[in-house]
Amino acid sequence: MTEQPTEQPRHVPVLLDRILDLFGPAVSGRPAVLVDATLGLGGHADALLTAFPELTLVGLDRDPHALDLSRDRLSRHGDRAHFVHTVYDEIPDALSGLGLSRVDGVLFDLGVSSMQLDVAERGFAYSRDSPLDMRMDPTTGPTAADVLNSYSAADLIRVLRDYGEERFASRIVKAVVAARDREPFTTSGRLVELLYEAVPAATRRTGGHPAKRTFQALRIEVNAELDVLRRAIPAALAALRVGGRIVVESYQSLEDRIVKRALADLAKSTTPEGLPVELPGHGPRVRLLTRGAEQADEHEIERNPRAQSVRLRAAERIREAS
Repeated sequence: MTEQPTEQPRHVPVLLDRILDLFGPAVSGRPAVLVDATLGLGGHADALLTAFPELTLVGLDRDPHALDLSRDRLSRHGDRAHFVHTVYDEIPDALSGLGLSRVDGVLFDLGVSSMQLDVAERGFAYSRDSPLDMRMDPTTGPTAADVLNSYSAADLIRVLRDYGEERFASRIVKAVVAARDREPFTTSGRLVELLYEAVPAATRRTGGHPAKRTFQALRIEVNAELDVLRRAIPAALAALRVGGRIVVESYQSLEDRIVKRALADLAKSTTPEGLPVELPGHGPRVRLLTRGAEQADEHEIERNPRAQSVRLRAAERIREAS
């Protein structure tokens, strides 16, 4: 029998009013389709379906438990909500399966969900001892324990440096390799203890929790988050009709950097420099709707601490690809 989570997950949507404002011009007052590519517990989706009565929403999530919970939450909207168990870079296949080709909006709320953080059994949080899992889809793929116990030292250093921006990666990995030779890692508590010992005391006093960067790096590696995101943003933009909008909420710099570059590239003309006129089919394909990345204000952060690190970017498709 599968053990049920011991805690009830909670979810407070981040920058909800701003998201409703951004999607309004693309979906209000007419039948429209919006993809929530990271459905989670359905907080944003519920608000969008309520605010726009003619909207149909396609909710994607790689976590089957999240889909079950959001299906219950959104049941009051009837057949206006559709649910697909998939990773969000598979947007074209998900839409094709529903007989759709173009949509009016795509929302990404990136990173680990409230449910995954709040339910101890998932192993995402370093504040409690639990199995070292960290899979967003717990039905498939290697766990964080598998990564710690099987990767070479060089690969572990790469993961911590590239995905956690951890400056003590070599020191941490040396300790991990010595510890796993004695006994394989299975729980988060043992890893946290090791990190407290491996990270210098001066850094612990000023640099936040010593496990934060390592846990982020392991989670990104286990779920291939950045590789998926690099494929997902172009796929989402390709699915937008002219006038459709994309909104992306990121929670760490690696994600935001990918989103920023993808949108900025499409917002530029590809006409060769020096030509006096814009060549047909070479103009920008999107119009940026935010100046840089927008952040939550102090009032929202006080109500919802998880909003502190959010960076929101949005764009509108203004022409088809050549």
